[in-house]
Amino acid sequence: MKESAVETGVTEGRATGRTREGRMVLTFVGLAFFIAATLTYFSYQDALGAAHARISSGSRMATTACGPIEYAVAGTGPPVLMVHGSGGGFDQGLDFARPLIDGGFTVIAPSRFGYLRTPFPADPSPAARADAHSCLLDALNVPRVVALGGSAGAPSVMQLCLRHPERCSAMILAVPLAFKPRPVDQSEEISPLTEWVIKITLRSDFIFWTATKLARDTLIETILATPIDDFRRASPEEQERVLRILRNVAPIAKREKGLWSDTTLAKSLTRYDLESVTIPTLVFSTENDLFGTFESGRYTAEQIPGARFIGYPDGGHVWVGHNQEVWAEVKRFIEQAGP
Repeated sequence: MKESAVETGVTEGRATGRTREGRMVLTFVGLAFFIAATLTYFSYQDALGAAHARISSGSRMATTACGPIEYAVAGTGPPVLMVHGSGGGFDQGLDFARPLIDGGFTVIAPSRFGYLRTPFPADPSPAARADAHSCLLDALNVPRVVALGGSAGAPSVMQLCLRHPERCSAMILAVPLAFKPRPVDQSEEISPLTEWVIKITLRSDFIFWTATKLARDTLIETILATPIDDFRRASPEEQERVLRILRNVAPIAKREKGLWSDTTLAKSLTRYDLESVTIPTLVFSTENDLFGTFESGRYTAEQIPGARFIGYPDGGHVWVGHNQEVWAEVKRFIEQAGP
C-alpha cells in the first residue's frame, strides 16, 4: 500500500509538472502572438500613414464648370494631360509620367471621378469625364494638350478628343481599356480569380496591405495583370517600379468609388466613332497583358486614320521591362506630332 501511495504521488507530481509546462508554453505562444500582432499593427499604421501623407500634398483643387477637380502640375514645357488608370489619382499620373516631367514637358495630372478629392457625380460616364477634363483645362487656361490615357483612363481621353477636338493636339493610349469586336459567346468579364481578389483585397486597406506581404505575386498577376515570370526576370529598378504601383493603390478608402466605377465600365464598353479622330495617335500594349488590352488596343489603332500601334511581346499590363522603350517612343511621338 505504501509503495502504491508513493507511485501515485510521483505520478501526480509528473502530471502537475506537465500541466505547469503546458501553461508556460501557452503563455509564451500567447505572448509571441501578441508581440507579432502588435508589430503587424504598427507596421500597417506606418504604411497607411505614409500613404495618406503622400496624397495629402502636391495637388490642388480647381473650381470648374463641371465641379471641383483635384489635379497636380509638374514640369516645364509643352503640356501633356496624363489621365490615370484604375487604382490611381493625381499621384499615379505623376508617377507614370515622370519620364515626361524629366524630359521637358509639363504634365497635368487630374484625379478622375471618385478618386482622392475629386467627387463622384451622378453621371460618371466617359463622356462626362471627358467634359470634366475640358473644364479643368478651361480653369487652368490651357487651350490645347497632348492627351495621354492609361488603362481605364483611355475611354475619357478618347471621348475628350472626340467631343472637344480643339483641345487635343495628339492622343496616346497606353494599355487601353477599349472596345473590341468579339464572338457572341465570348465573355468580356475578367477571370473568376481576378474578380475574387479584387472584391476581397480592394475593400479594406488592412486586407490589401496584408495581401501585399503574404500574396504579393498573386496581386501582381491579378490587380496589375502582369505575369509573375515577367516581374521576376525584370531588373531591380523595374521590379521596384511595379511594387511602387502596387503599394500606391493605398489608401483604398480614398479611391473606392472610382475603382468600382472602373470595374463597371469594363463590363459595358461601347464602340466610339474612332474614324472621326483626325489627330496623330499612338497606341501601345503588350501581348500578355492579362487584362487583354492587346487586341482592343490594336483594334482601336486600326480604326483611327493614321494611328500607330506598338505591341510588345511581354511585360504585362504595366509593361515591366519596357519602361525606357515606352517613354522613349512616347517622347519621340510627341515631338514628331508637333506643338
